[in-house]
Amino acid sequence: MVNQKIAAKFKTFSTSLKCPLCQESLDLVQYKSLLCPNRHTYDISKHGYVNMLNHSAKSRYSKTLYKAREKIIMESELFDPLHDKISAVIHDYFAHSSTPSLMLDAGCGEGSHLKKILEKSGIGTMTGVGVDISKAGIEQAAKNYKNELWLVGDLAKPPLADQSFNMILNLFFPSNYREFKRILTSKGIIIKAVPRSGHLKEMRNSFYGSNENNLYKNDEVVSLFRKHFTLTDTIHVTDVRKMDESKLPYLVRMSPLSWDSNQAAIHSFIDRNSGHVTLDADILIGINK
Repeated sequence: MVNQKIAAKFKTFSTSLKCPLCQESLDLVQYKSLLCPNRHTYDISKHGYVNMLNHSAKSRYSKTLYKAREKIIMESELFDPLHDKISAVIHDYFAHSSTPSLMLDAGCGEGSHLKKILEKSGIGTMTGVGVDISKAGIEQAAKNYKNELWLVGDLAKPPLADQSFNMILNLFFPSNYREFKRILTSKGIIIKAVPRSGHLKEMRNSFYGSNENNLYKNDEVVSLFRKHFTLTDTIHVTDVRKMDESKLPYLVRMSPLSWDSNQAAIHSFIDRNSGHVTLDADILIGINK
């Protein structure tokens, strides 16, 4: 049975969605499905999300990875400095507005970043919408976080209406700037987090060595961002946290860095690491041109 409160929220924000097959508007019918004029139907699942993906999608992002991500984001303090900076920016932009606003987390995974940032920003008029191509991630998000809207969707062609979002959050995830510009309101805000060379360096050095070729370089990412948005600020966040060593296996499981690493290197990191882990990122703040 569909949660009526969640269904009502989908009805409220249905004008911000569109059918991924025909691009027409959607409306809620019988408090259980989204329906377009061409009768394409998208049911609200029992967990409270809507699958709007019209093709199959294979991904290495598994339930195990998302469980580990949730564990690290919600139970460790590794990403707290990032969340604090982003939520402060959101608060500055929206604190004095009484108008309801929508924030999209593009590539939200299991939704933990979005949940933390919304809580810290304290903007009661803002609703979060998480979109990801991974059903496993969205299902986990919908089970855990009931105040947000969760959609399985393709960010190459997101099922979102033109100029329907006041803000886009895009954390450590590829961007589709053409679609982002379409979705954002005029002068809407985009906040993108990109890794710097020191990000998770303890894990990367353990898996791949510390040579220069293994360093993150984000110059091209920043340059592309500038082409599409007016860059108003760049916030550098770096922090080294002493993590509980019991959390290190979860850190390994949540990171694609481990996908092509051998088991010996993984066990070496878990067994020998001091528990110190580096967060190193740039937060790009942009305005839709």
